[in-house]
Amino acid sequence: MNEYKYTINGNKYEVVISDITDNIATLTVNGEQYTVEMEKQAEPEKPKPVVRKAAEDASEGGSAAASGSASGTAIKAPLPGVITDIPVEVGQEVAAGDTVVVLEAMKMANALQAEKAGKISAIVVKVGQSVMEDEALVYIE
Repeated sequence: MNEYKYTINGNKYEVVISDITDNIATLTVNGEQYTVEMEKQAEPEKPKPVVRKAAEDASEGGSAAASGSASGTAIKAPLPGVITDIPVEVGQEVAAGDTVVVLEAMKMANALQAEKAGKISAIVVKVGQSVMEDEALVYIE
């Protein structure tokens, strides 16, 4: 139970709040009981994650991002992060274990390696791009 004393335009009010359930308050003002329905507060809007499309061509940003046939085995982001380096080019031969993309996540650089030997058929990201978990980065044929 909360008690308040107010003076509004020279008039004195003694307010006792006895119960609040959900948005309904039971209170007494100068000895007279009232049931008051309060407006519900709007819940703050949660920010939505920003999802960006993969780079479409090599001309964007002048990086190593390139189109090409997106076929073969995809090297995917193991967790959300930012692409900091792409040390390969479309058409380049790679061996299993070669670094194909460097992904910064949680302030750590993660070298993503080719799982098999083959040729880079497409690079669908560019340096500086934010990526989500399981997003395809590079394709190897």
